[in-house]
Amino acid sequence: MNKELIINSDSAEVVIALTEDKELVELHKEKKNNNYSVGDIYLGRVKKIISGLNAAFVDVGYERDAFLHYLDLGSQVNSLNKYTKLAIGGKTRALPMEDFIAEDDIEKTGKITNVLSVNQPILVQIAKEPISTKGPRITSEISLAGRYLVLVPFSNRISVSQKIKNPEEKSRLKRLVQSIKPKNFGVIIRTIAEGKMVAELDADLKELTAKWYRIVEKLKSSQPPRMILGELNRSSAMLRDLFNESFNAVHVNDPVLYEEIRDYVASIAPGKSDIVKLYTNKAPIFEYFGVEKQIKSYFGKIVSIKSGAYLIIEHTEALHVIDVNSGHRIKSESNQETNALEVNLEAAKEIARQLRLRDIGGIIVVDFIDMTNPANRRKLFEQMKEEMKKDRAKHNILPPSKFGLVQITRQRVRTETNVEILEKCPACGGTGEIKPSIIFIDEIENNLKYLIHEQNEKNLTIRVHPFVYAYIVKGFFNLRWKWMLKYKKWIKVKPSVSYHFLEYRFFNKQDDEIKL
Repeated sequence: MNKELIINSDSAEVVIALTEDKELVELHKEKKNNNYSVGDIYLGRVKKIISGLNAAFVDVGYERDAFLHYLDLGSQVNSLNKYTKLAIGGKTRALPMEDFIAEDDIEKTGKITNVLSVNQPILVQIAKEPISTKGPRITSEISLAGRYLVLVPFSNRISVSQKIKNPEEKSRLKRLVQSIKPKNFGVIIRTIAEGKMVAELDADLKELTAKWYRIVEKLKSSQPPRMILGELNRSSAMLRDLFNESFNAVHVNDPVLYEEIRDYVASIAPGKSDIVKLYTNKAPIFEYFGVEKQIKSYFGKIVSIKSGAYLIIEHTEALHVIDVNSGHRIKSESNQETNALEVNLEAAKEIARQLRLRDIGGIIVVDFIDMTNPANRRKLFEQMKEEMKKDRAKHNILPPSKFGLVQITRQRVRTETNVEILEKCPACGGTGEIKPSIIFIDEIENNLKYLIHEQNEKNLTIRVHPFVYAYIVKGFFNLRWKWMLKYKKWIKVKPSVSYHFLEYRFFNKQDDEIKL
């Protein structure tokens, strides 16, 4: 399978598209000022303890306090709190983890009031990003993810990814990690570690333990609330989790991010850094690689499938509902049961992709077309499970009910990716009435004059619909040359297929949009 990562970076956010054989399967958006990503580690302060919920609210600097349930404390929270207190007091230099005497594990059915107190500093990690009106959900069971291993301080347990099926390989990996693991550290062996040698695992483990001690060092001079360690940016985290031989290119349109990702790929896969490529073409990167068109096609209430069938995706506060419709896909030579099975199998593939693409989490109910044959329902269930194997998020699928409904639960750790594809008309602003098109160019020129003479803008760029672009730049003595003679400045004009016919925008030298 040919995998490509296409990264579009602008002044406000980074948008990451993962394609498999040129088909868009994941889309991630990361705000450049987002300080509350999954995996970030904070020194927080307990603000409030709610005995009825057996939970605490912790100040980590977000506008709303983070939520910490007793079950998210982790069994070694007493050891973590003791070590954190020593670190803040600057006493851990003389007390490395190997010499630390761990506290007893807390009871699984205990009370949070026996573990935490108001105003107590506590080291926590973001488990779920702020969603809607809720603050972050956090855990005090700290874990540091590497390429092959996940390090869990204050644990001595070694566990292996369930996706590694071979018992002999599981035993081999456990033996190798046991021989190199420091005391008071637990390790989770990731799927990608399958077949790796001890030298690669040891290098990864040493990097993770060094990262832990950097956290400890930073605690010395910290007062809550404060970020102690930020997770990798989303693009590097995806490469860490996904990178394999099937990746053949990473395209980036930002030189700084390009260097960061290239260095990161060189560190995790020496000799493969050449797959990271800086995109320098004039056309927007998503338009050039066909991602923009796929985004417009695959987001929205109705999603068409190539055969003529389609999905209707509805969102409620509690769950997501997906309805499968056969549309005009009817084969006269087949009976209704066979048609239903073929449509359902095709829909299962698209549904699995939609869950990844939109990062839909929580409860999902799928209303497939009714089938009376139990063997066909089993076949649909197996197809759904097979398609969902590509999904990295934890999920669970129930067999079709007698009503033809399939229920899915899928892990949600960040806000669902939502792209509005129905746009307000830029020409009328939603009123249904527009200015006469005959004065459209005059309007552009008036704004151009204002920006040059009043705002003293230099190196202006206008983005317009391709038809308008042709009108401005084509011909021997075209409109752009007239502007050049009139304003003594060369105006760049770029076409954008995503713009409506009478839509235009101005951009400055830094490629930031100029709001008029």
